[in-house]
Amino acid sequence: MDHKRYCKTLLLKDDAQLIEDYKKVHSSGAAWPEITRGMREVGIIDMEIYILGNLLFMIMDTADDFDHDKAMTELARKPRQSEWEAYVSKFQQTSAEATADEKWQLMERIYKMDN
Repeated sequence: MDHKRYCKTLLLKDDAQLIEDYKKVHSSGAAWPEITRGMREVGIIDMEIYILGNLLFMIMDTADDFDHDKAMTELARKPRQSEWEAYVSKFQQTSAEATADEKWQLMERIYKMDN
């Protein structure tokens, strides 16, 4: 299956308790179902988030015809999305009003192993 991959990064507040709480919010089954449903509806096939200290790294796989800017605009309008962003902002080095697209910064791929 052809797909696009986006890698993004975000900084959490450098607070051990907040970081542990953020991990719990993202543990299996803990994310609000409306958030996962909204991501699928805009064309996100799979998503993983990794952490090192207070640095987050996201891998987002999408359909091959995925339009990132259009999808992020649509995602921001989904049910409970702005409420979720405000909720998780207490852990993040960001404002409560920021959208997911404003928080998560796209990374540039600089290397891919040859086949």
